Amino acid sequence: MAEAKKPVKKTKAEEKAQLEEILKSESEVVEQEAAEVVAGAEQEVKTTAKAGKRSAKALAEEEAKEAKQERKKDSDADAAKPKKPVQAKNPTRPKAERAGKKYREVVKLIDKNKTYSLTEALELATKTSTTKFDATVELHVNLGVDPKQADQNVRDTVVLPAGTGKSQRIAAFVEGDDIKAAKAAGADLVGADEITAALDKQLIEFDVLVAPPALMARLGKYARLLGPRGLMPNPKSGTVTADIAKAIEEAKAGRVEYRVDQAGIIHLGIGKVSFGAAKLQQNADAVMASVRAAKPSSLKGNYLNSVYVTTSMGPSIRVEV
Repeated sequence: MAEAKKPVKKTKAEEKAQLEEILKSESEVVEQEAAEVVAGAEQEVKTTAKAGKRSAKALAEEEAKEAKQERKKDSDADAAKPKKPVQAKNPTRPKAERAGKKYREVVKLIDKNKTYSLTEALELATKTSTTKFDATVELHVNLGVDPKQADQNVRDTVVLPAGTGKSQRIAAFVEGDDIKAAKAAGADLVGADEITAALDKQLIEFDVLVAPPALMARLGKYARLLGPRGLMPNPKSGTVTADIAKAIEEAKAGRVEYRVDQAGIIHLGIGKVSFGAAKLQQNADAVMASVRAAKPSSLKGNYLNSVYVTTSMGPSIRVEV
């Protein structure tokens, strides 16, 4: 049998050197761990100081704020992108397709891509009326004015040479000698007392009311009744005047008042289809001359934007400006 080897005994110097080596390695490990702990603490201090508050709540609030800003940037970018138009499932069809058979037939006579002269438009208007009754021929004038400006609120009266085609009931709010003159001029209702008694009962049996300036104070308490109906006498419309007989004669002859609406458009009936193109031409010329003369001096740019002619329930016809 082989003999077992005896362990070699180390000297004291070797044991001491080995021990010092072990202690040195352990010390290096401890120093490295301590350095890592210190570096982590310094980083945390820097982050907390940047947030403005030395707390976890402040850091969470800062992160939430940054996330909110990112979401806002994304939403702004989406809003800047052009949106596709939403198409309705059942789009509205043009009136030419929805209207009755008669309307669909007459609308074929009008070229929507063409601008007609006033004479041609009036002739077409008499041919494209589809109603059984004597329809009114209407003139619609789009002006480049701002009705909110007092000096651009276009308003005037004009006497139609061929008349309006309507029978006007004229009331004269007069006293004394004016009663006889009003009756001679053809007024249907005469006398301040008679008209006042009817207005007290809220009975309005007239289409035009004329009065002299001296009696306008007595009509003041009926302003809420007459004003909304457009019946309150007004100097601009020629219904407040000292010459009562002349005002009645003009109203009977076909004097009409026009003014722009909130969109800057004048809507005015200029006669009946039964008038024929010649008489309608006379009335239309008188209206257009009055509208051109009423152009505000402060207006800059286009005054007449567009003009259309139409009839009651009929198609519209674009007219040359």
